[in-house]
Amino acid sequence: MKAQGQKSPENQLGTWYMYNGSHKLSENYSLKTMAHFRYYEMASAFQQEIYRLGINYTLSPKTNITTGVSYATADVVYDTSSINLYESRFYEDLNLKWNWNKFITKHRFRLEQRFIHKNLNTDQFQHWLRYDLNISYPFSKTWSAFVFNELFLNLNSSKRFNQNWTGTGLLYKWNQNIKLKIGYFQIKTPDTVLKRAQLGILINTDFSKQAI
Repeated sequence: MKAQGQKSPENQLGTWYMYNGSHKLSENYSLKTMAHFRYYEMASAFQQEIYRLGINYTLSPKTNITTGVSYATADVVYDTSSINLYESRFYEDLNLKWNWNKFITKHRFRLEQRFIHKNLNTDQFQHWLRYDLNISYPFSKTWSAFVFNELFLNLNSSKRFNQNWTGTGLLYKWNQNIKLKIGYFQIKTPDTVLKRAQLGILINTDFSKQAI
């Protein structure tokens, strides 16, 4: 149906509206929270919403681990009636951090166990491996720039490569607890390339010094 090329998802700039939170509970433990709302277009044509909750443990200033759960729903095809996807996931992260001059480099290795339900009557179980590289550079007390790349491998598929995200953006430090994020990235799969804008808020809180 090439005549409808103007409605192809490749021709749209989709948008992700994002909340990410990190809430320090003690010297070593933090609570990680996340909610993303993702659209094929700027604010319409729903694609996916995903919620994540995890517990993070700091091993050293440069190394920490996270384990948690997430839940996602998705509309897998743009601009037409399609299969609805529901996912419950367990995940485990290894996070590594290095500083070089003002550059901050972060590596995240993530294992996921995905329980996938299509239209509530087709069930699948899949193991995924993800690797994210993020490099940021603060160019003032309130502004920093970042670039990132994340690789997704489906370990249950004979063709393990599933997608790759590559992007860049800016972070603005509103205050000690809140940062605002704006960015652009591309999602590359074996079949297509999707363009996405990112608008997000990051909230960090510290409850470790409060009396319980």
